[in-house]
Amino acid sequence: MTRVVVLAGGVGGSKFTLGVREALARRGDPEATVIANTGDDLWLSGVRLQPDVDSLLYALGGVNDTERGWGRAGDTERVNAELQAWGAGWPWFTLGDLDLGTHLARTGWLREGRTPTEVLGRLSERWPLGVRMLPMTDAEVDTHVLVEGGERLHFQEWWTRHRAALVPTRFENPGIEDARPAPGVEQAIADADVVLVAPSNPVVSIGPILAVPGVREALSATSARVVGVSPIIGGRVVRGMADVCLTAIGVETSAAAVAAHYGARSAGGVLDAWLVAEEDAAAAASVDLLGMRAVVAPLWMRDTAASAAIVEAALSA
Repeated sequence: MTRVVVLAGGVGGSKFTLGVREALARRGDPEATVIANTGDDLWLSGVRLQPDVDSLLYALGGVNDTERGWGRAGDTERVNAELQAWGAGWPWFTLGDLDLGTHLARTGWLREGRTPTEVLGRLSERWPLGVRMLPMTDAEVDTHVLVEGGERLHFQEWWTRHRAALVPTRFENPGIEDARPAPGVEQAIADADVVLVAPSNPVVSIGPILAVPGVREALSATSARVVGVSPIIGGRVVRGMADVCLTAIGVETSAAAVAAHYGARSAGGVLDAWLVAEEDAAAAASVDLLGMRAVVAPLWMRDTAASAAIVEAALSA
């Protein structure tokens, strides 16, 4: 039996987590625990949205829109159109009707006094996910982006409305210094045999998880091996605008640079091993010098089978 914990967020994290489920199913292992980023959450039109949580939930439930990369498959937008007719919400931020059903259920339970962990547990009951999902924290921790000129935007406005075209100078998670890991997060890391860092955006998906006080300490103390998967292939981001985020914090868009950003556990960082793509095999020596083991493997997540192969390589690391 291999006890696996995954740190994940976004579309990349969803595809990777599908691979985790598939790889562990082949081994006959029990469920993995997925610690989901909640740093891009927000309140909009009176409801609480959790974009990364829902991307994972919908993908694992088999109901995600694979063409758009977000939301529910076959969704409609009648309610969204009505909200816009009232001048409510953001006209550039589309909420599908089925998606809104999720947000309304979540918000109702939160208003009744349930914690985000309890709410995610309720949401996880609808479909056979094959993993246990936990939010990184029960605290409300959004992501703000400071852009050139001094304007402060919610991450979703910067990412969705402006498509990261406004040059960021800083990313902040107000209130994160007072947050604590959600119930079960530290214990899951402590009990794990392997902790996998998904190829999600290092700055705005994995970054907030690691910034929750107690998470890095748990990773440092665990006897598990901590293995990360590079989100950079051939010197380019696989999807999204992670390169813009990396540049803003002074990190080069390369597999070795992102490995250095996370750091080796032996040097106070978080990683024991780092998977780099075949296209970046030349970076393996630089990664080894950081104090972590470099493993070269195919990293394109073209389908669940390919993602599962990546997970197998990570587990073998």
